[in-house]
Amino acid sequence: MSAPDIPLPGLDPAVLPLRSAPAAPGHFDELFGAATPVTPDATHASQVADGTAAQPARRLNPVWARFFAYLDKDDLARRNDNLQRQLRDNGVTYNVYADASAGLQRPWALDLLPLIVSPQDWAQIEAGVVQRARLLDAMMADLYGPRTLLQRALLPAALVQGHPGYLRPMLDVRPPGGTWLPIVALDLAHGPDGRWSVVGQRTQAPSGLGYLLENRIAVSRQFPHAFAGMKVQRLAASYRALMEGLQSRLPEGENARIALLTPGPYNETYFEHAYLARYLGLTLVEGSDLTVRDQRLYLKTLQGLEPVHALIKRLDDEWLDPLELRADSTLGVPGLLQVLRAGNLLMANMPGSAPLESSALLGFLPAISEHLLGEPLRLPSLATWWCGEEAALREVLPLLPTSVIRPTYPNARMDTVMGRSLDERALDEWAGRIARHPEDYTVQAWLPLSQTPTWTPDGLVPRSAILRVFALADGPQSWRVLPGGLVRLAPRGELVAAMQRGGSSADCWVLTDGPVDRTSMLHPATGVPTQAQPKRPVTSRAAENLFWLGRYTERAENSVRMAQLVLRQLSGDEPGARPLVAWLSALARENALVLPDVPGAEQSPRVFTRSLIAALAPAPGTPLAGQSYSVGFNLRALKSAAAQVRERLSQEHWNLIKRTEGDFARDCAALSGNAEYATAEALVALQNASELLAAITGAQTDRMVRDSGWRLLSIGRHIERLVTLARALMLGLEQRSLQDIDGFEAMVALFDSTITFHARYQQRRDMAALLDLLVLDRDNPRSLAWVLHSLRARLLRLAENTSPADTALALALPQSETWQLAALAQPGSERNFGALHTLLADCIAAAGTLSDEITRLHFSHADRPSQSLEI
Repeated sequence: MSAPDIPLPGLDPAVLPLRSAPAAPGHFDELFGAATPVTPDATHASQVADGTAAQPARRLNPVWARFFAYLDKDDLARRNDNLQRQLRDNGVTYNVYADASAGLQRPWALDLLPLIVSPQDWAQIEAGVVQRARLLDAMMADLYGPRTLLQRALLPAALVQGHPGYLRPMLDVRPPGGTWLPIVALDLAHGPDGRWSVVGQRTQAPSGLGYLLENRIAVSRQFPHAFAGMKVQRLAASYRALMEGLQSRLPEGENARIALLTPGPYNETYFEHAYLARYLGLTLVEGSDLTVRDQRLYLKTLQGLEPVHALIKRLDDEWLDPLELRADSTLGVPGLLQVLRAGNLLMANMPGSAPLESSALLGFLPAISEHLLGEPLRLPSLATWWCGEEAALREVLPLLPTSVIRPTYPNARMDTVMGRSLDERALDEWAGRIARHPEDYTVQAWLPLSQTPTWTPDGLVPRSAILRVFALADGPQSWRVLPGGLVRLAPRGELVAAMQRGGSSADCWVLTDGPVDRTSMLHPATGVPTQAQPKRPVTSRAAENLFWLGRYTERAENSVRMAQLVLRQLSGDEPGARPLVAWLSALARENALVLPDVPGAEQSPRVFTRSLIAALAPAPGTPLAGQSYSVGFNLRALKSAAAQVRERLSQEHWNLIKRTEGDFARDCAALSGNAEYATAEALVALQNASELLAAITGAQTDRMVRDSGWRLLSIGRHIERLVTLARALMLGLEQRSLQDIDGFEAMVALFDSTITFHARYQQRRDMAALLDLLVLDRDNPRSLAWVLHSLRARLLRLAENTSPADTALALALPQSETWQLAALAQPGSERNFGALHTLLADCIAAAGTLSDEITRLHFSHADRPSQSLEI
């Protein structure tokens, strides 16, 4: 049966020509504000799932009628296109490990239409969520303190002490300020009776605070008049209250250093880690950025070790400390739990809350609330049975066909099982498993999720939704609910809302009858001059990645220019004089543009050229370790280094890097197999990459703050340039390619100095002119003297803010001021230019030494084992 077209009552079809299928029978329909009746026709499971059973037309929910009234004649298709374009431009991603077809990252899935919550519904949600936050925090204090819940059998010991996430190293710990859980997330479902129920809770490292903020910004821009006219409550006040609440519990107050701990770029929600850190003004750190000294936590920066006073963690507890938890963890910080036990760190949230996330806990919360808070729960939970209790097991086994089976403890091998999806044989098998190991399973009543309208080109389609809301601590033992949330939508026709299973998201608009809170994250202007915020520290890890970002940017530019030069010289009817071909062959081989076993260009220019084209870009999905070090490798390595410092790059900069790597890979994949045309197509691909790399260079030069991190990026670029140009010139001398006009011109082209050379020296083609421009000219950014001068200047400036040892590194560089053109241009015996050859060898050696010393001084901290004692 096909879905009927139901007009949206009260709207002029000429204004908004939309139709909507009804919600599935038995589900609350957000668009119409009531549950869809179950009719005798709606008996087939697929009809229940996708809402294709025929239903009578009903009046719109008043909040949705108000929303559509603001749309006038605007085109929703155009708004949706704008929304998706904005998400792509902003680089919003969600990493899915199992989705190999989509690559590591896929675009964040966001629906155009928000979920709208009335003021009346929100008042009930808000009161219930605050109560839950208080209750869960009190439970943490009890489970790691007096443990009265266990002594009075209000909680079975197996659910707590038998849970792998119960951390005995945290027993009798008291968090600074007395609050265990500054951030609590609850998953809510809107039932058929119109009541909101709690279906789950997240306390270890709740995700969504960054994504919901991006959702709000993206969707509100598509409906600015509706957003303002409907009095949608803003979000900034809650984020600001969270930060002020953390600062209020620290002796350092506003001067406290607060960091956000992330597992790194390969985590599924890394985008929001970087996004949230930037929005809140926090330092984004990985475990390797931190170290413990004297029971205190420090951040490893270019300036040394700096104290960290509070940590917002986005890392599950078991990975936090390899000394006391998982020994194989490379994501945490050795000794971190000892810092917490010493009371020297405020953490949001404190470790040990994993048992609170067990679905089995929901069945025990009503009695626990009466005991700890002296009040009943304001928000109901789903009916839940922990099968480890014999009475609950007997009661629930007959209910399996209409229930949901969940693991009691973390179990990656078991997904949620819907009883209604099982046949009789499968139900018997599950009943046997539960009977054999009852404590491992929890059974919950099945609640039909409410269905909210989503936009499609064919009209509005209802999809099942779960709303995640957040309680944020704004002071000791005080929480406020962020007025909105992250809406997760099930794929069309399915009933489980999970991002890992192909679900998507939506914004949540909470309407208010009172004034809209217009608090900003910006500090208010008081008219009184205050001390500016200190500069953001450059962590050692960020510094190292910026250093390599600079090196790979320069290396990519150089490899593109070399590949262009080789292809142009070898693709003609006359490939050039033998010394030139030998130089090109050596240059390409040394810079890994061809594989080592490829015959030289002197033997077979055609084979050499085709091999170079074949090696330009790796096949899609090839890991970096399995590639040749050609153009495509350098672009992927450039992107990888940039991803590690994503929070330090502008959106345009990051987009350029992604586009360059992606476009080049696509262009190379489309290269013709016909050798006659492949060279021309490869040159087009290389030219496109060259133009985009020039834009990346512009972003690095003109659009990055010149702090110590940028100076290391620049140093990395100049080290790479010094080695590449000096080595190319040395190869030219060794292959004697500079003695003929083609080789001479090729060298000038490689140094990107053709226009300048011809304008300055006209028809001269002698070594003195070449060396004057490419070696000695301190106004030419491609000359060795300019590169050394810039390196020295960057190092001396770096020494002012980091280590005085950088001054010694600057002074150890070759002194280009002492170079003399007459000596360098003197051919000597057999025209071997001995003085020039020695100078080039010195430059190459100096670059290698400088790279090693930079690593030792700023990235490993190997030379300052007791730095923390000086802080």
